[in-house]
Amino acid sequence: MAEKYELKDIEGVGPATASKLKDAGFYSVESIAVEPIKELMEKSGISFDTAAKIAETARQLIKIDFITAKELWNRRQNMMKISTGCKSLNELLGGGIETQAMTEYWGEYSTGKTCVCMKLSIMVQLPFESGGLNGKALFVDTEGTFSPQRVYQMAQVMGVEPEKILQNIIYSRCYNSDHQVLIIDHAFKLCQEENVKLVVVDSITSHWRADYIGRENLSERQQKLNHHLHKLLRLAEILNLAVVVTNQVQANPATFFGDPNRPAGGNVLAHASTHRVLLRRSKGNMRMAKITDSPCLPSDAEAFFAITEKGVEDVQIKEKNGGKEEQQAS
Repeated sequence: MAEKYELKDIEGVGPATASKLKDAGFYSVESIAVEPIKELMEKSGISFDTAAKIAETARQLIKIDFITAKELWNRRQNMMKISTGCKSLNELLGGGIETQAMTEYWGEYSTGKTCVCMKLSIMVQLPFESGGLNGKALFVDTEGTFSPQRVYQMAQVMGVEPEKILQNIIYSRCYNSDHQVLIIDHAFKLCQEENVKLVVVDSITSHWRADYIGRENLSERQQKLNHHLHKLLRLAEILNLAVVVTNQVQANPATFFGDPNRPAGGNVLAHASTHRVLLRRSKGNMRMAKITDSPCLPSDAEAFFAITEKGVEDVQIKEKNGGKEEQQAS
């Protein structure tokens, strides 16, 4: 097991500097090692030379520059998974939503994206043997679609304490892209203090599309969005928690055949997301989930689930006369 270092182990970090770093949200050597020097300097109020020195020392301590694939494999053994509460979705995702990664659910409106995220906010609180991580959830709501009543209903049906579940979901209503950036900046400190194991951003692109209108602002938007996404990835890796984002779709008018919809955010979001999952509506309350990109999950794999009072639930596929299939909630 890798040796655990503290801020005092970094050369040049005395009590005063350590206090400044903690006030700025840097509680671990890992968080300093991966932070850009400019931001480390601005957030903590230390000089550029001091920031550069402690960042370099932090990287040397945890051997961030070069490691073997075997060492990386050992680190990944600390990765955990949160059950979705649905067997078919768990199988699609290789066991559930993994920590140290960012999972993106994208699709049209009313495909179940927010419902899946609310169910995950309950599941993460459960003990390990029940598919949870014994942790809290941070839910960043950019569209005003989070429903505490719906979460309360899900918890009741699941047989867990609804009020305790709501108490352990830290909610933040986000009003613009600058506010969204600020929330994630503060999340580094909050997640460590509150034992947060799941961070949800629903949705990731909504404000960026509204705040940066026109092709003349596209470059600036993508640069800032890219910076924001990498902060989320650092949050997931440093604190060993799961980041789940939802994403809107945009139509490509040049598409004459096939589905014209594609996830918003362009290549910046495509490269940042570890796993991308498309959600589509099916008959009635049925939904289809499909892997559209992942480094390890089978591409184009599909799963069916239902939106019910439990949140998300497995469906049973039964044969009809003539060989046609019928899908029903389990």
